[in-house]
Amino acid sequence: MDNLVFSNMLHRPARTVVSILGIAVGVLLIVFTIGLANGTMRERATREANVGAEIMFRASGTRGMSGSEAFRLLASLANDLLKLEGVSAVVPVAQNNVSAEDNNSGSRLVDGVNFDEYAQVAGLSIIEGRKIEASGDEAVIDTGWQRQKNLKVGDKLKLYEREFTIVGTYEPAGGARIKIPLQTMQTQLGGEGKVTAFLIKVKENFTPEQVAEMLHAQFPENQIILTKELEELYMAGIPAINVFLNVFIGIAAAISALVILLTMYTTVTERTRQIGIMKSLGMSNAKIGWIIAQEALLISFCGIVGGILLTIILRFLLTQITTLVVEISPLVLAITFVVGLIGGALGALYPALRAARLDAVDALSYE
Repeated sequence: MDNLVFSNMLHRPARTVVSILGIAVGVLLIVFTIGLANGTMRERATREANVGAEIMFRASGTRGMSGSEAFRLLASLANDLLKLEGVSAVVPVAQNNVSAEDNNSGSRLVDGVNFDEYAQVAGLSIIEGRKIEASGDEAVIDTGWQRQKNLKVGDKLKLYEREFTIVGTYEPAGGARIKIPLQTMQTQLGGEGKVTAFLIKVKENFTPEQVAEMLHAQFPENQIILTKELEELYMAGIPAINVFLNVFIGIAAAISALVILLTMYTTVTERTRQIGIMKSLGMSNAKIGWIIAQEALLISFCGIVGGILLTIILRFLLTQITTLVVEISPLVLAITFVVGLIGGALGALYPALRAARLDAVDALSYE
């Protein structure tokens, strides 16, 4: 019976290959889209958390993560935070999303920092060029983004409708990939003397949770976020994406099922005489239906494996030319396998039942 399944698939190799590719493209869309969404958010969360500080202090009522908040925290509040037991350093930062024509999302996150303070806590080192001054239209970028955009020290970046000069590059990546002077961003956005957040470094004898509780007690209306929880917050912070991904999986599974349905329906039609011969030789309806289902499941399996291989190849190519991250999760792969096989089984259901119900005499006389 297994030989019959394989021979049926090889009888029309072009159609079999096209069917496998159709399913593979559906799997590619599922795995790649979910991987790109999750990988991008997780990579950004990792960079946001890689700032050397254990706590992020933000204004009350702040929504979303970073880049869209108003300048509502007085920079002088850093002195009050430093007085709190367990706090060793407080770094004021400002973050803002600026329009960017060369970015897929149409915007780009920029940090406004006092570089010496920020670098001391985050552990940044200038790799090429120099650090930014306290003010002026200049910027430093991380080396990963430099490689992606093929930039060098002295090049210009268009921010806030004017040009900023790249004066240096730094490592490791932490926060936004572009950093400009805090004073420049404050002046640009009318936030003189204000910031969007403080990065708080905890003393060695204290835990982040202990200091966070003290901050909550003294500043109950403000948001206190542990940087180690940023990844979880990012992943859960955009529920619309999760809904979109679930709908996308459903649509891709439906397309795969329709591909199998069309393939197996035409297969049954072409093999009507063959099915009549098998029935005349005593093969049961269940065995005939199972042969059709086996072929559909085997095509689905090959399509799923092919789609995963295409995703791995595409991810490799993407990482060579961009800083985008595509996360291939074992859980997503398992779900894709289950959804793909279920789709294949459902697509084969009607053709298998049709083949099993064919009358042997009518099937033998079919032209």
